[in-house]
Amino acid sequence: MGDTLASLGLPADAVSSAQSFVTVFLWVYTLLIFAYIIASWIRLPYWLNPLQRFLHDVCDPYLRLFRRVLPPLGPIDVSPIVAIAVLYLIQRLVNDVILDRLH
Repeated sequence: MGDTLASLGLPADAVSSAQSFVTVFLWVYTLLIFAYIIASWIRLPYWLNPLQRFLHDVCDPYLRLFRRVLPPLGPIDVSPIVAIAVLYLIQRLVNDVILDRLH
């Protein structure tokens, strides 16, 4: 009986680890998008230019997906808002629907 319970503990631990990874990854990516937004509002000094290029390289391909679909609203770019909402929905979908069924 103990061996059966021990063998079931490994998949449950793997599911918990996967949930934690997805949650942390999406929150970090959301924070990177916020940093990208703030960096685009202010003029950074030259020595922070590599940081701004990193944020652009990491965030812009994902945001470009939404910029293609959403119409421009003048000077306001709503693509980061929609992109963050989609990240949140992906997190909820993965954690609540897919991984909880395995757990």
